[in-house]
Amino acid sequence: MIEIDKVSKAFSARAGGSLFKRAPKKTVQAVREVSVHAPDGRITGLLGPNGAGKTTTLRMLGGLFPPDAGRIAVDGIPVAERPREALARMGILGDAHGLYPRLSARENIVYFGRLQGMEADAAHARAEELARLLDMGAILDRRAEGFSQGERMKTALARALVHDPANIVLDEPTNGLDVLATRSLREALRHLRSPEGGAKCIVFSTHIMQEVELLCEHVIVVAQGRNVAEGTVDELLAQAGERRFEDAFVKLAYGTETGVSA
Repeated sequence: MIEIDKVSKAFSARAGGSLFKRAPKKTVQAVREVSVHAPDGRITGLLGPNGAGKTTTLRMLGGLFPPDAGRIAVDGIPVAERPREALARMGILGDAHGLYPRLSARENIVYFGRLQGMEADAAHARAEELARLLDMGAILDRRAEGFSQGERMKTALARALVHDPANIVLDEPTNGLDVLATRSLREALRHLRSPEGGAKCIVFSTHIMQEVELLCEHVIVVAQGRNVAEGTVDELLAQAGERRFEDAFVKLAYGTETGVSA
């Protein structure tokens, strides 16, 4: 279970300036009291336009930097106070897959298993298991250099899952994937969410509405760094008074900008 409770984060940035004069710093509020409750056995969607604060929120969840306010816990373990314990309970697929190109898919997976404290035999066995789950048999012993986007995604996902974490976090995982790779990812996540797959807690961040409709049982809409709506797809359609989810999303996420209110 992942709990993000009213987290906020601001960054200092310089705006403009000239060749002879350095611009003063200004504060950019990236996240404003965002909350996410993601229980086990459910795919929770974090949906919002680019720049809404999704990636910043997930980076705080991953312990890359602390929130200015609020609390984040993984299976009851506070990330700020016990980051290594919390991270051991998560498999994180970020926006940069960062595979080692000289290593095969298998070697990439096993290496990360060893970093997670797994014995070599267990890591190799887990790589075989994940290759079956993600249909990676044809690429398992190929070097990652030259992989397609879909092949990189599968390898990175297997690497994130090698230690069988209870919680899975995916940030924009379908960007650049073709139809078959996207369908394969959906099927894998549905299995992992199911009792047979371990009833994992899955947080799925995206700006693609179709993925949310097809995959997520609960959706949290964020815009301009804050929560603006949450519920099932049907509940969000009802809240916005729309029949198409794209129209509902535009109304909920951009209502104050477009003059349309929910």
